[in-house]
Amino acid sequence: MHVLHLITTTRSFFEQQISVLEDRGIDCTVIGVPGEYTADSPRTATDYLRFYPKVLSHVRADDYDLVHGHYGLVAPFALAQPTRPVVMSLWGTDLMSDMGWLETISRYGARFADATIVPSSAMSRELDVDHVEIPFGIDTDLFRPISREQARDRVGWDADERIALFPYDPDRDEKDYPRARRIADRAETELEVKTIEGIPYEEMPYYMNASDLLLVTSKYEAGPMAVKEAAACNVPIVSTDVGFVEETIGGLDTCVVSDDDGELAAGLDSILAGSRRSNAREAIDGLSLESMGDRLVECYRGVLEQRGRDTTELSAEQTEDREETYHGV
Repeated sequence: MHVLHLITTTRSFFEQQISVLEDRGIDCTVIGVPGEYTADSPRTATDYLRFYPKVLSHVRADDYDLVHGHYGLVAPFALAQPTRPVVMSLWGTDLMSDMGWLETISRYGARFADATIVPSSAMSRELDVDHVEIPFGIDTDLFRPISREQARDRVGWDADERIALFPYDPDRDEKDYPRARRIADRAETELEVKTIEGIPYEEMPYYMNASDLLLVTSKYEAGPMAVKEAAACNVPIVSTDVGFVEETIGGLDTCVVSDDDGELAAGLDSILAGSRRSNAREAIDGLSLESMGDRLVECYRGVLEQRGRDTTELSAEQTEDREETYHGV
């Protein structure tokens, strides 16, 4: 099976999807919107106009089985190519955007795609067309508990400092860094809010474990993936009630989920007064990369079968994987 993936910009969870698909024998080609993207300098309309000819040239040049668009902004380009079935994945800040035009484009893509994937129940509740929910998987071998002393020595942080990790670019409006600062200032315990940018993904578990807690103040999210990653590290979490946060860590003793600043600040104090470790890793059972990969392949097969495409030429290994998945349902 050969799949053309369209993206605006890459993300660690997207790269993990490609990896698990390739492990299952799926031939993946990835093309992105031209131009450079930063939070304070988004791509231009011209960049997107240059993207469509690029998509068409790829579709004409290779015998793809389907096109998989990732993020609502690429929906028009995935759907405008005339020959291949389309799978759309919505990531959250597209469907749940405060920009009406982006939400409209995302809903349009979901309505006209052959299949639509969302990563969380929160997004599922927002979408009124047929879709499948496939959570982003977590590499629990990479994101694992590491002693705080070892992690701080690795990242160069002071051993005695109280640290809340804000794991985003502070310029991203939807992440609401100013609110994180206000909540930290409101807490009775003195602590520093640290932000990180440009950190290699494989180093992120050390920054997670070096922190006393993860602080998330997003206005809206599909995820956030950082919550699952921190949970896998048994790092306490204080977060606004966005995306899949409540369903992932709600009710755990060392995690606080609220939309009230006073409760979030009190959560900081409570965690910092305790052991500053959680048992949240247990809450992410069943969110493995392997499970995500199996479900993505099944989605692809379903789309091709609906279109009358023959999927019997998949490798014997893939067929066995499918049978094991069916038997486990």
